[in-house]
Amino acid sequence: MITKEHDDPGDEQKLHGEEGVSVQQEPPIEEAPPKSEVRPRTRGEQRGFAAMDQSKQREIASKGGKAAHQKGTAHEFTTEEARAAGRKGGEAISLNREHMASIGRKGGEAVSQNREHMAAIGRKGGEAVSHDRQHMSAIGRKGGEARGEHRKAS
Repeated sequence: MITKEHDDPGDEQKLHGEEGVSVQQEPPIEEAPPKSEVRPRTRGEQRGFAAMDQSKQREIASKGGKAAHQKGTAHEFTTEEARAAGRKGGEAISLNREHMASIGRKGGEAVSQNREHMAAIGRKGGEAVSHDRQHMSAIGRKGGEARGEHRKAS
């Protein structure tokens, strides 16, 4: 004689045979809804892996990568392959002029906050330019003209 034992609604049902052996009963398989109840997917609607949130996708991908490495089938990039991939990505992103300008602005803002660094750059530039006597005299003349100071030739 087989009896059903069911303590808690959340627990699985257990069947007890004549020998007192406990056997777990699998829950019933749900049938697919009739085709009339299945709504058609709209264009662009994602399903499966693409529909998962990004953290779940990363978790699954990470497990796959670890398994491939353990199995020895994971692709290991050579130095040349990695260099080529980086170059290809750099070329693609550099086509976006707005993005590149944004990167440049951020870098410029970060560097310009370092006053000591900016002073060193100015000194280097001044030293390089100051060796060109003609250039320096032209700058001096323009500055004097702008302030209204004219030298009379003697």
